[in-house]
Amino acid sequence: MKPLKWTARTYQNSWCGLGGAAALCMALTIPQAHAVDVDAGDYTALPAGTNLAMLYYQYATRDALYAKGHKAPGDMRLDSQVGILRGVHFTEIGGYIVDPQFLLPFGRLEGKDDLSALGSTSGVGDLILAATVWLVNRPQTGTYFGITPFIYAPTGNYDNDDALNLGENRWKFALQAGFITKLSDRVSLDLAGDITLYGKNDKFGAAKVTMKQKPSMQFQGYLRYHISDAWDLRAGVSHTFGGETEIAGVNQGDRLRTTKVSIGTGWFIAPDVQLLASYGRDISVHNGFREDDRLNLRVLKVF
Repeated sequence: MKPLKWTARTYQNSWCGLGGAAALCMALTIPQAHAVDVDAGDYTALPAGTNLAMLYYQYATRDALYAKGHKAPGDMRLDSQVGILRGVHFTEIGGYIVDPQFLLPFGRLEGKDDLSALGSTSGVGDLILAATVWLVNRPQTGTYFGITPFIYAPTGNYDNDDALNLGENRWKFALQAGFITKLSDRVSLDLAGDITLYGKNDKFGAAKVTMKQKPSMQFQGYLRYHISDAWDLRAGVSHTFGGETEIAGVNQGDRLRTTKVSIGTGWFIAPDVQLLASYGRDISVHNGFREDDRLNLRVLKVF
């Protein structure tokens, strides 16, 4: 008797009817992006009139797929290369610093090994609009506290017949709070927490069924060691939970519980140009793909 070869389609047919399946069914549609990741220093308020232009590059490999804490058999791999174009403008409204901004993701997803049958896709992701309002802004002590609403518009490339998509075909809303303070002259603490609410996707999968999702939450923390005013080393941890899905009226039992860590550095190579690099990976995954490697690069220009 020949051993069973677990292709992407075999695995989807087997698990998508077993109640823990949306971990696969959703993961084959998009890489999980349920939370609002921040970089250390993002919640620093800048003077009104300041503009930022940023370009991100994110490369991630996912080497395992989990459902209810159990690793799927076979070699499940999904790689992504994603860029993000981001523009930010700082202004003052009613005595508070506010920064209306946009983020436009674009890139490529590719299934490999036992997921190679999924092929690849490339294009533009969903447009993100946001604006932080700083309720605490004390640059003299390095203390900041801000609240940011995010709106995700379903403008990205989406085809319900494709297993891989950059767009999600649904609206999303996230609310995040971020806090920065100095613990000493050389050490800063960054904390952030957010909740994401999901609209429904009424064209999910080949059958165009309705997919709904419960809110998810994420908490993030970073420590930065400032080697100089222009250069820092940083380490962070984040935990995401919630986000259970319902597909065609059936609860999937696929609640998220993912913990990841990262290390990196930020360096102002000129007063108006910063380079940022970080490396991270998931250390615990209950449902969905596990990222075994993630490289983030960012170029920031102040003008």
